Amino acid sequence: MSTETLVRQDSAAPPVGRYAYDQVDRDFLRDRIEQFRDQVSRRISGALTEDEFKPLRLMNGLYLQLHAYMLRVAVPYGTLDSRQMRALARIAREFDRGYGHFTTRQNIQFNWIKLEDTPAALEVLAEADMHAIQTSGNCIRNVTSDEFAGAAADELLDPRIHAEILRQWSTLHPEFTFLPRKFKIAISGSPNDRVAARFHDIGLIARPGDNGAPLFEVFVGGGLGRTPIVGVSLRDDLPEEDLIAYLEAILRVYNEYGRRDNIYKARIKILVQALGPDVFRQKVEAEFAAMDRARYRLHPSIVTAISERFGAPQFAPEDGAVAALAAARATDRAFDGWVRTNTHSHRAPGYISVVVSLKPAGGIPGDATDAQLDLLADLADEFSFGEIRVTHLQNVVLGHVRQDRLQELWRRLDAAGLGTANINFISDIIACPGLDYCALANARSIPISQKLSQRFADITLQREIGELRLNISGCINACGHHHAAHIGILGVDKRGEEAFQITLGGSGEQDASVGQILGPAMTEDDTVDAVSRLVDLYLARREGSERFLDTFRRLGTAAFKDVVYAAA
Repeated sequence: MSTETLVRQDSAAPPVGRYAYDQVDRDFLRDRIEQFRDQVSRRISGALTEDEFKPLRLMNGLYLQLHAYMLRVAVPYGTLDSRQMRALARIAREFDRGYGHFTTRQNIQFNWIKLEDTPAALEVLAEADMHAIQTSGNCIRNVTSDEFAGAAADELLDPRIHAEILRQWSTLHPEFTFLPRKFKIAISGSPNDRVAARFHDIGLIARPGDNGAPLFEVFVGGGLGRTPIVGVSLRDDLPEEDLIAYLEAILRVYNEYGRRDNIYKARIKILVQALGPDVFRQKVEAEFAAMDRARYRLHPSIVTAISERFGAPQFAPEDGAVAALAAARATDRAFDGWVRTNTHSHRAPGYISVVVSLKPAGGIPGDATDAQLDLLADLADEFSFGEIRVTHLQNVVLGHVRQDRLQELWRRLDAAGLGTANINFISDIIACPGLDYCALANARSIPISQKLSQRFADITLQREIGELRLNISGCINACGHHHAAHIGILGVDKRGEEAFQITLGGSGEQDASVGQILGPAMTEDDTVDAVSRLVDLYLARREGSERFLDTFRRLGTAAFKDVVYAAA
């Protein structure tokens, strides 16, 4: 597929913060929905068996879970506008049970969709320039990015432009529709890895070169699941013009050599390890060298045309906004605590990015009601140029908030149950839906996440503990990213009973590491108690401002294992 098809012109003004669809995109979605409507009708009539229907529904993001169908909606690079958020609220209200679940792929899932309602739900999405294509199946899934892209003070390059280029390149790519296994790409433009780039099939870290032109470090072969592996760096200096060609070369090597005889050995991480990083790199470079590079060249004019289809916020002058925020924080202790945990430095003077926690004490991580989705859309219009981001940590971001309006926003969020001040604390838990919904799961993730959230609900205790990433997966597929957590919890089947195994020492950031198994699995309540003992040991043994992860790496596994299993 050449790069010449990436850009189409359209006279419509782009929405702020995201790529603007044109009529070609919209006509395509309409045709796709009508095709699927016919397929659904034939499935309901019995003209199609479930086996025949399965690949068709997966192409449209529809899963069959334990109790119902689940629709997974794509949120490219985690960016939405308020109109799209209202469309999601409408689907939750009209076609589900009044809520949606944000995932670690920056998507949203609806867990109670009726098959006969699916085409109508897809129509609601299409009206808002959204879809569910390639959110499932052995293809390139939703490209994820930094939730603070285009706003972060530490950002070197805005990754959304190249994420959109990759989205257009990969969507319905004829060579990569039936890969050996699903394929995930993440891209960041900050030296601080907020996308877990090293745990992706391909992870990209962008930076400006000496001449200002973008360069990319390319990580390949990372992943979690049954075989957690930190990806290897193939290139540190890939020029922008070669981005599409080089990624295509990687995918071609994977398509040719990746295993298709064993689903557990089919991911690219297994191929990289089997060949060895050096041999894999040689094969990619050979494929890359043999390609018609001119045909795949990502010309600066293409990048410019794509970037022009993103709306840019018109930031107001600072005009005392910083001083106003400082004064408000000095007189409101609760507000000050929320600002310390739930905001991120912005590149524009007088602005700040806000992380809205979807993890209230005792709540279900990542869930939001239809009313909350509508409220977030309203608040985005009022406070953040109508723009919303979804994080891979199952929270939501309002990216561009005036600092002198921050207290007003906080009060509105808090009144709606969205003001929890726990970002990066122990109660900011990642959890997959687990056995409550998923047919693959061995154990329920939600109840234990709720118990842990309640156990550590005291905000004073959370602040004392400091940064601590706690993730929970209901099975070895690791949708809760437990391997990449400081404390990871994995649900297992122990002689027909639900049990939980603890891992320690994982990280999904630039110091990426795979969590180590602590010992035998335990019951749900024993696991909650074990986490408490782990935290107590950390508080007793940490030095200075060490994070939990730092203390674990310094002390080693044995000390933590003793405190958990000595009481058994």
